[in-house]
Amino acid sequence: MQGMDKTRLENLKQWQQRYVDERKYAGSSLLINRGGVEQYFHAAGRRNLEDNLDFTRDTLVRIYSMTKPVTSVALMMLAEKGLFHLDAPVSDFIPEFSQMQALVPGASSIEQTEPSRSPTLHELLTHTGGLSYPFNPGILSQAMDREQLMFKPNQGDLGKMVSHLASYPLAFQPGSRWEYSVGIDVLGRVVEIVSGQTLAEFFETEIFQPLGMTETGFRVPRQAGNRFASLYTPLSGDAMALNSAQTGGESLRLTDLYGGSPFETADMMSGGGGLVGTLDDYMLFAEMLRQRGRGKDGFILSPKTVDFMMQNHLPGDIASMGPQSFAEQPMEGMGFGLGGAVVLDPARARCAGSVGDFSWGGMASTFFWVDPKLDLSVVFFTQLSPSSSYPARAELKALVHGAILS
Repeated sequence: MQGMDKTRLENLKQWQQRYVDERKYAGSSLLINRGGVEQYFHAAGRRNLEDNLDFTRDTLVRIYSMTKPVTSVALMMLAEKGLFHLDAPVSDFIPEFSQMQALVPGASSIEQTEPSRSPTLHELLTHTGGLSYPFNPGILSQAMDREQLMFKPNQGDLGKMVSHLASYPLAFQPGSRWEYSVGIDVLGRVVEIVSGQTLAEFFETEIFQPLGMTETGFRVPRQAGNRFASLYTPLSGDAMALNSAQTGGESLRLTDLYGGSPFETADMMSGGGGLVGTLDDYMLFAEMLRQRGRGKDGFILSPKTVDFMMQNHLPGDIASMGPQSFAEQPMEGMGFGLGGAVVLDPARARCAGSVGDFSWGGMASTFFWVDPKLDLSVVFFTQLSPSSSYPARAELKALVHGAILS
């Protein structure tokens, strides 16, 4: 069992079932590899409560922000070709970002701005570029919410949305703070401009095909039938409206169902949150990171590039950079690399982990991490938004680490 205790792994099944029994999650699936060898798989509950359909290994889910590491890999593949450097301003590729403004400290309206330089590619990769999300607190977020600057699957052309975004001021001067943002969506557009391909084409030819990820994309595959999971929320309103979140009665309120989901006809290629896929597909991506760029047919990135991505790129931990936003991870004891969080101090993060483990999650409570020290890859899928509803990720990491005896 590669140093993992079979009896202790059974605790994971009980945990998955408890979340189903308590109507926290409709269902879930979990896959653990160590040393490239499968150690654990289990699926519990339902992918669709309305039709009583089981959550299975080949269930398709919305991975939302687990798209961000894929886009970050795409950008680094182009950087490896010498087509740009990470300190290049994004305005070199998207001229609309040339004459930027930023909100002044303490601004009370969107008009209170001062001149700003264009964010760099590196700042967009690390969420220090001054962009935000509609569900964050703050003036820019409120303006983005009014204009629906969310990069949803049915919001049309990526280039037009990015241009619209560039007409708004930044929330702060680039490099001065950390705020979870649509920066990776902007970088998805940079990938398109530099490569001459759509983001979907680049992902398919350069990442998905080489890794064998046959059921991941911006649209639910036509052959998927009813394998696409329903999305639920414990909130009484919009499942993404964290600023006005209210729980209300039903803990598993349906918000998106196969047969009429925008993910089935998506026309927006969101590099920050647009992909759907299967558990085994994402494990292929996680295993590529664990193997430092190696896929089934060779390297898609060099080991040195993957090492670079999985280092902390902030001056300290996320908490030291004054974040005021939602995030998919703890902020104390956690740094940020290119596409995901990096554990700096498990004790300060108050969550089981190894120094250097690399992870990220999605708004529908999906999660993955790669632990180079333990030679471990873990992918967890469920479909409940928002991901902040329950402390499932910390519990999961404690359970997995509790099963490792050597």
